[in-house]
Amino acid sequence: MSRSARPTESKNLGRSARHPAASAPAPVARARRHVYFSADERVARGKAARQGAPRSSHRTWEPATDRLDPVALLEEQCESRVPELVPIRNGRMLASPFTFFRGAALIMAADLASTPRSGVNVQLCGDAHLSNFGVFGSPERQLVFDINDFDETLPGPWEWDVKRLAASCEILGRDRGFAASDRRAIVRAGVGEYRNVMRRAANMGTLDVWYDHLDIEEVLDWVHTEAAEGRIGKKEAREAEEDVAKARTRDSTRVFAKRADEVDGKLRIVADPPLVVPFDDLADPGTTSGELEKQIRSSVQRYRQSLSDHHHPIEEFEYVHSARKIVGVGSVGTRAWIHLFVGRDDQDPLFLQSKEAQASVLERFVGKSEHAEHGRRVVVGQRLMQAASDIFLGWFRVKVTDGSLRHYYVRQFHDWKGGVDVETFRVPGATLYARLCGATLARAHARWGDRIAIASYLGKGNAFDRAIADFAAEYADQNERDFDSFVEAVKSGRLAAQTGV
Repeated sequence: MSRSARPTESKNLGRSARHPAASAPAPVARARRHVYFSADERVARGKAARQGAPRSSHRTWEPATDRLDPVALLEEQCESRVPELVPIRNGRMLASPFTFFRGAALIMAADLASTPRSGVNVQLCGDAHLSNFGVFGSPERQLVFDINDFDETLPGPWEWDVKRLAASCEILGRDRGFAASDRRAIVRAGVGEYRNVMRRAANMGTLDVWYDHLDIEEVLDWVHTEAAEGRIGKKEAREAEEDVAKARTRDSTRVFAKRADEVDGKLRIVADPPLVVPFDDLADPGTTSGELEKQIRSSVQRYRQSLSDHHHPIEEFEYVHSARKIVGVGSVGTRAWIHLFVGRDDQDPLFLQSKEAQASVLERFVGKSEHAEHGRRVVVGQRLMQAASDIFLGWFRVKVTDGSLRHYYVRQFHDWKGGVDVETFRVPGATLYARLCGATLARAHARWGDRIAIASYLGKGNAFDRAIADFAAEYADQNERDFDSFVEAVKSGRLAAQTGV
């Protein structure tokens, strides 16, 4: 009998779990404990999960009577962030309910903790909204479409990623002024694609699942088919091709031309405050720029040691300079840097980005990571979920002046990275993009999670799709209420916000 390794998970299938009290010890979310089930046993496991958590049980969203104050959760996150950057984060979240949702991963994680679970865990993205998908270059120099943000990754219930993706579709549709029927169709298209791809993965061999990916040629085939059949316009198809072409130009050479120059005879990253600030201008009181540079060089060396191959191309590059770089919405306020290296000469640049990795927002609800270093947690999760990962992906940690440790993960900066502006979508484009994201999320979950049990739970029909569409609409209402509370907190002076940055 053929058997496959599957993660060990809770026996309490369908248990609606509350998050543990702050004082309660959290279990460890491990990714390497395995037991063995036959394919038939895994099918039975998925069907049995429907008894404890019927697919229709995912339909409703009802806030807990002891629901945590969403503004307080955001304030809690900001305690560990760079104080002068927090108003920029708040300002970006203030733009719309959709941008607020992008920065509210902790709020939704707290809410999802009380929702029904099938009991099947996967490696979660933890923040699977529409804007966290896009294209990037694989090590084989092919453009692939995949998830591109793993700051919150951790093992947990597969439904949580699906619900966050679905809610983002509904919330974006409201921001774009789509009719309720169109928004529901978009959500169902994304969830239906997730279900179909997961069911296909359930019938694939293990290695085929790990190798499966969505390359840019297949994405463009989808686009051209939709255009040929009249579901999207020729203009949208042309814009998709232009986005792909632009992505291929986003590399270290382009960043070098835009961000670097010779200053006092030395190659330096040019300041563009507050978005880009060279490390020389950021030394803490009592710390000279020379001491800070020494710390950075030491961190670079620790990062090199995290790379699995000692004959890695990083060994041909010499470190030159660093600057703090503000990125994203939810990540603003965490410490993020860009680092300039050169290879054979100054015309052979490499830009790396190091982003601070704090504890995942999921940890208090599903257990602490098995990895003591949060940078490593991000790297391991990314490698489990992506079909192809950056060869420069690594991590390090550094002790700061107060004796505490800060954790970072490292990746290439603008390695053919590209995406679409989802906030300009029309209904057909949003529908197609929801399908692409749903298919991609299913592939990511299928690699480590029990794809056969999940597919069995989902079934052939659309019962789960309909339930999640209902949930997305109700949670979008909650998001609007939370956004209103956030706006009021800014107006009252409880939160500081800086817009236009």
